[in-house]
Amino acid sequence: MATLIYTAIASLDGYVNDESGNFDWAAPDEEVHAFVNDLERPIGTYLYGRKLYETMVAWETMDLDEQPSVIRDYAEIWRAADKVVFSKTLEKPASRRTRIERVLDPVSIGGPHLAAEAIRAGLVDEYRFFLAPVVIGGGTASLPDNVRLDLELIDERRFDSGFVHLHYRRSVRG
Repeated sequence: MATLIYTAIASLDGYVNDESGNFDWAAPDEEVHAFVNDLERPIGTYLYGRKLYETMVAWETMDLDEQPSVIRDYAEIWRAADKVVFSKTLEKPASRRTRIERVLDPVSIGGPHLAAEAIRAGLVDEYRFFLAPVVIGGGTASLPDNVRLDLELIDERRFDSGFVHLHYRRSVRG
């Protein structure tokens, strides 16, 4: 099961750039950069918006001959990963291993074992159940054991066959 990770370099008050759009103050020193490299090394795919992609694509084109080893290392990590850029305006990618998507479509996960991993990780936002009018007494559970989910009913529908559709959203409780 893939893990969705959000990484940002931010100011103490939570900003990723200043009022002018500058982020030069966020350049990591060699120690921090090496740590970031180790965190990024296992990343297989980056999901970017257009603006961040246009910033990050420099890692594809920069001349690495006279760069410190920590910079060369990160460039290799970045170049080896797949990139998916979500943009309505970008015509074509400026880097290898990159594809452009126009929208971030909803994602559906199927199969109770794979879904259980996503549910345990807190990645599932909505639940759609079609309940059949039958009791079978055992088998593979549709939901994992030992997980608490607070859900909000969004929609429901009864069918002539006796099936019921229940659509829930994960509740955010503070």
